[in-house]
Amino acid sequence: MDRLTNTIRPYAWGSTTAIAELIGAEPSGEPQAEMWMGAHPGAPSRTERGALNEVIDADPERELGTAAAAKFGPRLPFLLKILAAGAPLSLQVHPDLAQAKAGYADEENRGVPVDAPHRNYKDANHKPELICALTPFDGLCGFRPPAETADLLEALEVDSLKPYVDLLRAQPEEAALREVLTAVLTADPEQMAETVTEVTAAAQRLGGAYEPYAGIARHYPGDPGVIAAMLLNHVRLQPGEALFLGAGVPHAYLDGLGVEIMANSDNVLRCGLTPKHVDVPELLRIVRFESTDPGVLRPEASPDGEQVYDTPIDEFRLSRFVLPEGTAPHDLTAATPQILLCTAGSVRAGGLTLTPGQSAFVPAGEKAEVSGGGTVFRATVVA
Repeated sequence: MDRLTNTIRPYAWGSTTAIAELIGAEPSGEPQAEMWMGAHPGAPSRTERGALNEVIDADPERELGTAAAAKFGPRLPFLLKILAAGAPLSLQVHPDLAQAKAGYADEENRGVPVDAPHRNYKDANHKPELICALTPFDGLCGFRPPAETADLLEALEVDSLKPYVDLLRAQPEEAALREVLTAVLTADPEQMAETVTEVTAAAQRLGGAYEPYAGIARHYPGDPGVIAAMLLNHVRLQPGEALFLGAGVPHAYLDGLGVEIMANSDNVLRCGLTPKHVDVPELLRIVRFESTDPGVLRPEASPDGEQVYDTPIDEFRLSRFVLPEGTAPHDLTAATPQILLCTAGSVRAGGLTLTPGQSAFVPAGEKAEVSGGGTVFRATVVA
């Protein structure tokens, strides 16, 4: 079992206090957005044996196990993070696996540099993800029914929203959502900025269900993503609750601290709330224009005390143990690779003591027991 030393990414939307409070450190005053745990080449965790990606590259079958290496290739197929949102992230969607492969191949064939700001597909993989709240956590997830959005927009009493309201009420669901999102993202920027200013003032006045969108507008004044965000369900997770974000589902995280796990990919199509490139035609090809229930997940407890967050993909499996002090050790030995992350208290993992924010990599087949008084998340794969 290897103790991990992890990189904290200082993205502008990160909280200046949440990660520091979790790990018991003094805030630096700078945003701390994500702590990465895994073998992603952008910021691989380090072990006493070297960078985790290099450790795995040296002997994939030993580190990952024969079944996982055969199924996912010679790399760790997930990335685990602590995510701390102090401001809204960009409104975004992720492609499915077929779309990612096709999009990556197309951009490679056209010679688009992989680091070009207008490039959509950095790799040929999909990016399903799961966020589990450690604190109350606000986000947007999936389209709400068009009639509900029409009511929400109409109550703002902003004249320039009336065409959107009419579309949402007159068209079938898929056509209504597609036409309104297209109209918002292709509108004249100056006229849209005026609309967003009026919407912001009305949302601040009305409060209640409008407050999340007023908060977004304070961070992104004049951004068409503010109107796009109002097409989506607002969700507040309580600690221990989670959201699964599948392909084509528009979403954004707004505020809070959580544990995030995702397939090892950088493929993001943005819809707004960002200064980065928004490829509207490609975005419209990827988005699934259907209303959805956000589907808040609560863990399913097994007889041994493991609480599992059930998801429909195999690249990752996330669970947690809430361990009362003095309980018997739990044997987590598995034929798949694992990362263990402590988020509360103090736990023993093999010969290591883990406190909040500390983590360990367990190679496939290595003996792994956890005990102590605290909470530990377990990330692995289904192979």
